[in-house]
Amino acid sequence: MTPTLVRQHTPHARAAPHVDLRARARDWSEIQERMLVPLYEAVYERLDLGDGTRMLGLECGSGLALLMAAARGATVTGVDSRSPELLTLARRRLPSRTPGAPGTPGIPEGPRPHGARGAGTRGGTVRIVEGPPGDAMDPSAPAFTLVTAFEPIGCLAGDSDGLGALLDGAAPLAARGAVVVLAGWGPPERCATTSVLRVATRLADPLRSAGSWRPALRDDLEEVARRTRLRPDGSGRVACPFGYADARSAARGLLSTGLFDAAIAAAGQEQVDKELAEALHPYRRPDGTVWMPNVFRYLIARIP
Repeated sequence: MTPTLVRQHTPHARAAPHVDLRARARDWSEIQERMLVPLYEAVYERLDLGDGTRMLGLECGSGLALLMAAARGATVTGVDSRSPELLTLARRRLPSRTPGAPGTPGIPEGPRPHGARGAGTRGGTVRIVEGPPGDAMDPSAPAFTLVTAFEPIGCLAGDSDGLGALLDGAAPLAARGAVVVLAGWGPPERCATTSVLRVATRLADPLRSAGSWRPALRDDLEEVARRTRLRPDGSGRVACPFGYADARSAARGLLSTGLFDAAIAAAGQEQVDKELAEALHPYRRPDGTVWMPNVFRYLIARIP
């Protein structure tokens, strides 16, 4: 759920809230991004990702999914045009593994993400590109064999349209028959976070039509594949619980997604903080931690 850092509001909306983008990027990378690790692992295991895979990660954010792919031996390129702050964190996390590259030391040894394969010498190279997918073109390199769009759709009005545009830009860079992975929120009744995100929609009124949360639909991913002329080739569901050390961490993580920006513009930061804390209360455990079970979907498709 890479954060959406730019919102469009109706002409009568309040001015967009001031956001410390560097602080938000840190909250995303340190708190929220890891919630989708089970999704990344399930996809990589199913595809047997490893040596020989050339992966293009769309809207890569701060790069955790790229790191996990590189640790399995894939050659990885990540692209994102939305947040220089997130890409700065990605470059710190994902320096090139190519020996001797100037200014790009190897990824340091140490604990690897759960499920990562291979030793440090086996990992693939990583490239980060700020811009649209077309900026990742390298005429001297083979075409990509895997394209991932791990930012889950189905939580913002119109988010499937943005994903379709990204896929149209990425298709010319991929080989015929290349695998494309799309991700989305699962059924609202299987996602505890749904009740918390409804706070954003209620407070954002009358901005509801412009960038506010909406419940996932059953065929969101299949509709995107149909519009972008991809051939579906399997799907799955993955449990991705959102777990936080305390309510404050939960609020920081959820706010880092950008899904509450319209609500903050409409109702103010203080009101959003108050109602977000109330919405999180049912998910607090006796030890103070916050736990919200969720299910996410993924669709595997191929470029004809």
